Amino acid sequence: MTGSVKAPTLLINGNRLASHTVVLAHGAGAPMDSPFMNTFAEGLVERGIRSVRFEFPYMEARRRGVRPGPNPTRVLEDTWRAVINKLGSRGLVIGGKSMGGRIASMVADEAGVSGVICLGYPFHPPGRPNKLRISHLARLRTPALVLQGTRDPFGTPDEVRLYELSPNISVRWLEDGDHSFKPRKVSGRSQEQVCNEAIIFITQFLTTL
Repeated sequence: MTGSVKAPTLLINGNRLASHTVVLAHGAGAPMDSPFMNTFAEGLVERGIRSVRFEFPYMEARRRGVRPGPNPTRVLEDTWRAVINKLGSRGLVIGGKSMGGRIASMVADEAGVSGVICLGYPFHPPGRPNKLRISHLARLRTPALVLQGTRDPFGTPDEVRLYELSPNISVRWLEDGDHSFKPRKVSGRSQEQVCNEAIIFITQFLTTL
């Protein structure tokens, strides 16, 4: 337990003796077993990587039909700390979709994890490019991989290239993907193809840790 936040129930897929364990947190709107999250968990397991998922406290109310907003940042951070404490930080890679990945990047250095993976980082709210969420990214010491669609309204290539990011952060662009890596039909690509490309980038990143 960290503070007043208990470690949530973990959804674990893959062999506990796998060479890497990747913990993925959900985004603000969908749970840990959304199609997007399932795709990445299953894709990692297929490549011999152990996948762990969990939900932030506010998701319990959503499952009862109530739709509150996310918990305060302090609670989200403490939930991540509780998960890391439960699993042990050694060799652990943490991250997730949008908000889940952002909060992971905020606790990574203090937690001593091996790496961070952000599936669509919310650099700023859509349409509000001046409201940035990047102050901690300039000094991030933990190796990090940001996977970002080129059409992501939370941070486009033209915007992100101007940001002051730590040299420990690698940004890989997914052509024509939106915030959930979904491309337009005119691109000739499917969301499955884009997600598979992202999973390949993740496996490559893990070999560098």
